[in-house]
Amino acid sequence: MIIRTEFPHETMHDDVRIPMRDGTELYARIWRPVTAEPVPALLEYLPYRLTDWTAPRDWQRHPWYAGHGYASVRVDVRGHGNSDGRPGDEYDAQELADGVAVVEWLAAQPWCTGSVGMFGISWGGFNSLQIAALAPEPLKAVVTVCSTDDRYDNDVHYMGGSVLAVDMHAWAATMLAFTARPPDPLYAGEGWREQWLSRLESMEPLIHTWLSHQTRDDYWKHGSVCEDYGAIQAAVLAVGGWHDPYRDTVLRLAEHLPADRVRGLIGPWSHQYPDRGLPPGPAIGFLQETLRWWDHWLKGADNGVMDEPLLRSWISDSHPPRTVYQELPGHWAADPAWPSPNVTPTAYALQGEPVQVRSPQHTGADAGRFFPFGNDADLPPDQREEDAKSACFEFPVPDGSAVEVLGRPSVTVRLRMDVPYGQVIARLCDVAPDGSSTLVTRGALNLSARTGRDRAVPWPAGAWEEVSFELNGIGHSFPPGHRIRLALSSAYWPWIWPRAGSEAGWTVDPAGSTLTLPVRSPSAEAATADGSVAFEAPEQSEPLGVSFPVTLDEPRPERLVVRDVARGMWRLEVDPRYGGTRVYPDGLEFGEDASEVYEIQESDPLSARARSEWRIRLHRPELGWDARVETRSETWCDEGGFLTSNEVVCREGGEVVFHRTWERRLPRAAG
Repeated sequence: MIIRTEFPHETMHDDVRIPMRDGTELYARIWRPVTAEPVPALLEYLPYRLTDWTAPRDWQRHPWYAGHGYASVRVDVRGHGNSDGRPGDEYDAQELADGVAVVEWLAAQPWCTGSVGMFGISWGGFNSLQIAALAPEPLKAVVTVCSTDDRYDNDVHYMGGSVLAVDMHAWAATMLAFTARPPDPLYAGEGWREQWLSRLESMEPLIHTWLSHQTRDDYWKHGSVCEDYGAIQAAVLAVGGWHDPYRDTVLRLAEHLPADRVRGLIGPWSHQYPDRGLPPGPAIGFLQETLRWWDHWLKGADNGVMDEPLLRSWISDSHPPRTVYQELPGHWAADPAWPSPNVTPTAYALQGEPVQVRSPQHTGADAGRFFPFGNDADLPPDQREEDAKSACFEFPVPDGSAVEVLGRPSVTVRLRMDVPYGQVIARLCDVAPDGSSTLVTRGALNLSARTGRDRAVPWPAGAWEEVSFELNGIGHSFPPGHRIRLALSSAYWPWIWPRAGSEAGWTVDPAGSTLTLPVRSPSAEAATADGSVAFEAPEQSEPLGVSFPVTLDEPRPERLVVRDVARGMWRLEVDPRYGGTRVYPDGLEFGEDASEVYEIQESDPLSARARSEWRIRLHRPELGWDARVETRSETWCDEGGFLTSNEVVCREGGEVVFHRTWERRLPRAAG
């Protein structure tokens, strides 16, 4: 990592309030070059508190952009951080309208040329795309990282039409805790307490809304730019990582946006900016790469950025199963279009007699983290135990050449099921000669969603049907002597929430089933082996200077699997490790601790239960300010539907200022 302290431009930064049409003011921090000439503006817009939670990350990039001739702007969404107003649902109409207003306000400033770009990762990448689809005239270009074009089937809520238990619950619990945090009196001023109480009184756990929409209805279509790719007029650089759950969006944007306005980049990364150096790497000079994008689209520079291949992607070499890799082995590949002329769908017919699959309900305990963040226990361990609970079909890699895949594998399976509801989960694994099994990619289908995600159609008892679905995209090379393994299971907890009766499983007929791999030709690999895809070393601006005090507490394991042999109970305990305790240069002491627990009895789908707890403290000794937030969230299910329980307790100086509990039952119509 190269830390830059000198830039082409001297920089300055100011905190300002940006007025909305209804009088609400959004809190913003603007880094600008010290120059009399107007410059383009770059906007990062999200709810994660620019004065504390994202401040270390913000300081890595916003001053860097300012030093290279841009006004780089970080804005908190309404109702979050030190912005006015009350919080809403994620990506609601108010958030997007405010975002358009911010773009237009930036363009109208005397220090701005009138051209604006938007960038962001995750939430900020989501609303960059969504605001681009609203087409405000000043917005000329977007860099969207780890984001989605489909809020229903490629977000944290549903997967293949099934409730994504691991993050539907956990992310709702996280946002409950995040939303309950108070404004900071150092920045919000004397009215911070009234503002905090107003927010708390308006809060509603988001899981109530998300579980009320179990099929892909209008609620999920809102903000899903896949509904109309043509609405996006800005140029889009779409970036993802093969270990991020949103990477398929890069492939879809590369396919559906005009080739003269889109470029795709997929590396080996987790849910992180590609310059941060968090595993798995290698990291790249991402800021330099985006600077070329901004210079071309916002300053009119003829720098050849659109001469780059439409898609640049990392092809991982085969590697043994581990939960963390500092760097993955592999190479970069270039494709001139997507779908690529270098990739051929290649079908592998499954062999054998019909097989009944009744996976134990704890199948999935070795799935790894849904959102890898670069921690030690993120990636899936050896898959042999999961494979033993699945029906496995293998295809040897012939001697002489590797099988290189790039894109989304798919499966077509002929099934018979005697109950109306169930799921099928497909995992693609790389099996080494020693028997170790490395997860390459996976996919899932709720069998009631087999005819479309917008409806739930029960399975006709005892009938045979063919169903097809795609797995998540991947770039991977299977070497000679290895075996390509397709593993099919009927359970996958805690990723997929099981349904009553699904323990009966289903029967698969290999004679009517195929695995289709997107095989990239060896000649295409040879064409890019000369280093035609290359990146500079990572650069960032000088870090903020946050310190992380050492505590006496023994750290919890990141992921701990506990088995109660007598009861057949399995418990997964997770420490998400978002940030922990830190002290900021402005004197803020920020403490954060979260835990998640997922339980299930190996033969009972209705025993599934998810719990999350959060404890947050914001302390300013010099102001005598001490605010605490504690939340508890729980989700479980019976034959009729989902049940949720959420509790929030907020304290100021030891005094309880807010306490509320929500208990809800939500019918299970699908999911």
